[in-house]
Amino acid sequence: MLLILLRALLVPKVQLALENVALRQQVAVLRRPVHRPRVRARDRLFRVVLRRLWAGWRDALGLVQPATVVRWHRAGWRLVWRWRSRKKPGRPPVPPEVRALIRRLSGENRLWGAPRIRDELALLGHRVAKSTVEKYMTRPRTPVMNPYTTMLPFW
Repeated sequence: MLLILLRALLVPKVQLALENVALRQQVAVLRRPVHRPRVRARDRLFRVVLRRLWAGWRDALGLVQPATVVRWHRAGWRLVWRWRSRKKPGRPPVPPEVRALIRRLSGENRLWGAPRIRDELALLGHRVAKSTVEKYMTRPRTPVMNPYTTMLPFW
């Protein structure tokens, strides 16, 4: 009894409160109306958060081993980083400025095709595919006749 009183006086109140919460959570798990209570995801999350907040978290473990809590913590971080580093499907979006530039170049230079516009954009520092340029080019309303390749009918 004297040892408990001495400990209560020396240990900070925050540490005692965290230990109390940890032990109460274990009692709540053991009181579940099943033969062998299972540790749920929220129980695991509680243990991982407690591990981050309290240096003496190992002392209040009764249901699981400390290595198990560490494994849960690492698995949680693996999930976080897998989610953050996932790849977005499809091509990256083309910025509106580049789309406007493609339309402007194709509108002012009717004889230029997609490869030429793509090369001009590359000179300006924009890397886009030929199919992307074709997608955003303005369509001529009337057929444009190239004066260098048109042939007059010979009759």
